[in-house]
Amino acid sequence: MGTWSVEPFGNDSAADWAFELEEAGDLQPIEAAIDAVLAAGDDYLEASDADIAIAAIDVLARVRGSPGEVMGSSRVVDAFVASLETPPDPDLIEQALAALDRIVGENSELRDLWEESDEFDAWKAAIEALRVRLEA
Repeated sequence: MGTWSVEPFGNDSAADWAFELEEAGDLQPIEAAIDAVLAAGDDYLEASDADIAIAAIDVLARVRGSPGEVMGSSRVVDAFVASLETPPDPDLIEQALAALDRIVGENSELRDLWEESDEFDAWKAAIEALRVRLEA
């Protein structure tokens, strides 16, 4: 898996996942990505599931009117956001926040990988910025 940035779509898993939005007419891909993280429970959370959930949560923040930085998949994401007619359920926002907590918590491969890098603090800051956008 390639990673080139701490931003939500700065890795292969997230960039590939974005193209699922081309066929989606609702929030189902976002819900599925968040559910995959929460379903891990206390088990070791795989990095690819976490990367995809972070991208999904970024899209969710955009749907709520809080855009982030321009990214490589912005055309697909912007078209998806513009196509939605109903706002996300508040429960989905709560689940997304819980997923972010799970991703940065213990027993998370993505956290472990970032901890081994020189960019760990930048990654944590990017996750916190995403949390702020989601809660806005």
